[in-house]
Amino acid sequence: MIFDTHAHYDDEAFDADRSGILSGLADRGVGAVTDAASTYDSLSKIAEIVREWPFVYGAYGIHPEEIGGVPERPESPESNYEMPDWLIGELRSYLRGSGAVAVGEIGLDYHWNKDDRERQILWFETQIEIAREEHLPVVIHSRDAAKDTMDTARRMRLRDVGGVMHCYSYSPEMAKEYLDMGLYLGIGGVVTFKNARRVKEVVNYAPLSSLVLETDCPYLAPEPHRGTRNDSGTLRYVARAIAEIKGVSPDEVIHVTWENARRLYRINPENPDTGQAGSR
Repeated sequence: MIFDTHAHYDDEAFDADRSGILSGLADRGVGAVTDAASTYDSLSKIAEIVREWPFVYGAYGIHPEEIGGVPERPESPESNYEMPDWLIGELRSYLRGSGAVAVGEIGLDYHWNKDDRERQILWFETQIEIAREEHLPVVIHSRDAAKDTMDTARRMRLRDVGGVMHCYSYSPEMAKEYLDMGLYLGIGGVVTFKNARRVKEVVNYAPLSSLVLETDCPYLAPEPHRGTRNDSGTLRYVARAIAEIKGVSPDEVIHVTWENARRLYRINPENPDTGQAGSR
């Protein structure tokens, strides 16, 4: 079965048919999903999905692009810059709940907003420290921020925390250092694109034991569905593309990445319904 390690079924794109999509995933070969938070509002939505669907796990964190969307509270003036104490407390509550497996998605994104880098780095560091204290891995988003992401990973001793580089898009050389830290690389629909030379090079370089499958749905649908709403059922195309690059069968890719995902999220192999933070 396929483990989709990074999805966004809390997104409004699924509001009309979320239950139908999720209930049909098993018939499409998908056995587990991790829904990753991004906005403040997504935290509670994911917790509801995790409670309703036993095969869905939750990652809770604030995406770097969404820092400005966190509600302000008069009693927390530090929220204008630092991650406020009330939000840290809420995050910890979600992370200690049933089915919580990671802190994420967190990281740095300089693509659209180049003016709040210091604040992004501070929130990134704070959430890594929360992960360390809660004994959970991190799900890292990094866009147009290669150097600062790596510098933060080194400074925060990410090797001791563990996690995954979501939608990895940097060089094989940089991938080597993340792999040396013990991190996994998330590979999704981009690997099926004809012009995705760098991602294909990374997949060729990295051992299969360090790769996990992800959709980032509803975004980044693979060929031949590029440009449409994505969901976990399309990961068979990603597995096929990885298999062609690695010279193995798609079934082997699916099996190995399933085991990688369980190790990444520290899911008990003897009880797949039990995550690091609690049992169901």
